[in-house]
Amino acid sequence: MKRRSLISLCLCAIAAGGLLTACSDKAVENGVLKVGASPVPHADILKAAQPMLAKEGVKLEIIEFTDYVQPNMALADKELDANFFQHKPYLDNFAKERKLQLESLVAVHIEPMGVYSKKLKDIKEVGDAAKVAIPNDPTNGGRALKILADAGFFTLKEGVGVNGTPADIVDNPKKIQIVEMEAAVLPRALDDVDFAVINSNYALGVNLNPMKDALFMESKDSPYANIVAIRSGDKREDLQKLAKALTSPEMRKFIEEKYQGAVVPAF
Repeated sequence: MKRRSLISLCLCAIAAGGLLTACSDKAVENGVLKVGASPVPHADILKAAQPMLAKEGVKLEIIEFTDYVQPNMALADKELDANFFQHKPYLDNFAKERKLQLESLVAVHIEPMGVYSKKLKDIKEVGDAAKVAIPNDPTNGGRALKILADAGFFTLKEGVGVNGTPADIVDNPKKIQIVEMEAAVLPRALDDVDFAVINSNYALGVNLNPMKDALFMESKDSPYANIVAIRSGDKREDLQKLAKALTSPEMRKFIEEKYQGAVVPAF
């Protein structure tokens, strides 16, 4: 059965408490560049780029998503011209699994992941058999386990790096319990677990300040730069203008001043 257009279904999704907050029936309109994005910080960064693009004759339309699946499917289906919500390891893994022809256009920023808790004030307070929630997608899950290992909770098999799974935990003296769930629901899970490793975009979305509220932060030299994704080979002029605006000196200043280290320029 032919898949129905994700964006043409958005009004129904909104009525049902769904995932899209803006939509259109067409993928491409004359002079309009449609980019799907997570609300924070991606959509905010794109909004800052709108005046720059307008001067270049490009009208940027931002379509917000709150999950990690629909933006790539909508891009592959030509309902979007680009999306901005993910890092390259996630894109590469997603595209490989779904056999999609997607690629990175440009790297924009890094969002260090953090460890958060509603029950603990210090990471040293973590007790035996504590429950920690991490993302259930392979790239962010392995990244979260690496952060927990760096924080001293357990060790991972030698050489797995950020590609580890819970099965790769080899020394866990506190018997930390790993709970895997969708990245978007992790902030809400803080009521049910002792702590959680949360992507900064979702932390910022519920007013958790990574620099103030995180008990432990990922190193700022993280390789997980958030990128603008496009369909493979689609490097037309308006997309090049988008890339230029998102990596401009003006954008660097915006990111540094607005996020104060919670989001770091990757250019």
